[in-house]
Amino acid sequence: MSKQKAIYPGTFDPFTNGHLDVFERAVNIFDTVTVVIAENSQKNTLFTIEERKAMIEEVIQGSENATVEVLHDGLLADYAREVGANAIIRGVRQVKDFEYEFQMSLLNRHLNPDVTTVFLMPNVKYTHVASSIIREVAMLGGDVQNFVHPCVLDKLHQKYNERKQKSRTL
Repeated sequence: MSKQKAIYPGTFDPFTNGHLDVFERAVNIFDTVTVVIAENSQKNTLFTIEERKAMIEEVIQGSENATVEVLHDGLLADYAREVGANAIIRGVRQVKDFEYEFQMSLLNRHLNPDVTTVFLMPNVKYTHVASSIIREVAMLGGDVQNFVHPCVLDKLHQKYNERKQKSRTL
């Protein structure tokens, strides 16, 4: 019997508890799950690729059938073929997410017929949580501790404190 290998791609800036919830669901379904941090030149990210990778590795430590990798360029469908993945995990919180993800899944299926997109919904308590909202609330001093892992919360505070210090010295 062949192993079921999934990839869970995203920008993950930062990795939220919603992402973690989807990840945990995926590791209960698939033999192996690789979190794939996509470098997206169209997004202005708060954290570097290296910072995001380190945070995710800390958050998912202890998950024996999981790894974290970076996709610097190229198509996700090609990456899935290269690593032998037969599934792409996508978290869907709302209808708006589904519309976009549905289009992407059809395109990925066209590019790589051997890969199937699997949509997983996070726990309802995370359906309103998006990385962009977490960044904005944290930047404005709001409490996001219920939406991110403690190590991510620390990194958010460090990042915004650094920015405040820089703006004061200018």
